[in-house]
Amino acid sequence: MKVDVIGDVHGCLGELMELFEKMGYKTDGDVPLHPEGRIPVFVGDLTDRGPYSLEVIRIVYRLVIEKNLARYVPGNHCDKLYRYFLGNPVTHKHGLETTVAEYEALSKEEQADIKSMFMKLYDASPLYLEIPEVNAVIAHAGIKERYIGQSGKKVKSFVLYGDTTGEFHENGMPVRRDWAAHYEGDKWIIYGHTPVREPRFKNKTVNIDTGCVFGGALSAFRLPEEKLVMVPSKQEEVPEKFRTFED
Repeated sequence: MKVDVIGDVHGCLGELMELFEKMGYKTDGDVPLHPEGRIPVFVGDLTDRGPYSLEVIRIVYRLVIEKNLARYVPGNHCDKLYRYFLGNPVTHKHGLETTVAEYEALSKEEQADIKSMFMKLYDASPLYLEIPEVNAVIAHAGIKERYIGQSGKKVKSFVLYGDTTGEFHENGMPVRRDWAAHYEGDKWIIYGHTPVREPRFKNKTVNIDTGCVFGGALSAFRLPEEKLVMVPSKQEEVPEKFRTFED
């Protein structure tokens, strides 16, 4: 098995299609397929902030649900959109407002279609994905070694939001512990969630959220080759959204 783990897309459709092309995928109709049968794995946060969130949902739905040629794990933005579609009270900020605006511009029939697609995609997907063939675990914000194989509220919170302390930085961002610095496992942990300027390798983990929606890049980590592929963002740069680590 060969997989291409793709970082947080956040509605950046153009960059996603460019990344697929750079990795050798060919478009069959409107779905990117690899001639060697490589499997795309989306690390969550398909939507919000970027310009084409709903079209990203459509492509991922076709790949994962209709054709069974890709895998997906949800991110915190995916979880919030799911709760919005359930009718739960959620605040329309931190990016959700852009997806809701796209959604509300659709006809009622189109709204029903995209809502159905996303909820089926979310319901059918694991909280995190173990791929023993390439010795890897894919989780949106990462996962502690002792949580692998477990479920429950504590695991879900970690996988969606990271190792949060409950405190916040001056810019409003949550304070998160650097769990990757303490990881001692031999499986690859591939994650996103926290935008970084370059993919961050720490122990046997890699953060591939290179902040495409904030003007960085869209990145993929290919296994078993352990190779990075990146395309530059077409979005406006927002420097304060990137986190730096003292490694």
